[in-house]
Amino acid sequence: MNGKMILSACILALSTIGAFAQDIPQSQVPAVVVNSFQQKFPKAKGVDWELKAGLYEAEFETGLFGTDHEVWIQSNGKIVRHKEELAKNDLPKAVIAKVKKDFPGYRIEDVKKITEEQKITYAFEVKSRADEWKLVVDTQGDILGKIRD
Repeated sequence: MNGKMILSACILALSTIGAFAQDIPQSQVPAVVVNSFQQKFPKAKGVDWELKAGLYEAEFETGLFGTDHEVWIQSNGKIVRHKEELAKNDLPKAVIAKVKKDFPGYRIEDVKKITEEQKITYAFEVKSRADEWKLVVDTQGDILGKIRD
């Protein structure tokens, strides 16, 4: 129950933040934020900036196949959150093993790796013919949040 509440609160917070977001041109992003971003992601393409609840969010792509990323940066240039699209095969083996054990017959889709400070979590969907769940797990595959979709 606690995991559901945490995941629900996160989803609500992110959707609420989005309601107050405003697109801004890079020229209006502080230089320290842009420099921090460019140092961390020198190969970023198609960068779109938004200001959300006092944080600068950059949405962009990297790589040959256009891997999606979102990064949130404080006005002092500190990166506080990074979310990147992953292939399911890029999940840690422990996560894949745990999902196969806990959700036999389900397939994994829409994988995101989320890094906040030094903490890494993974968010993805597991689907069967009759059922669908959104999960947030730690690096060992332990479920931190679970919502039926």
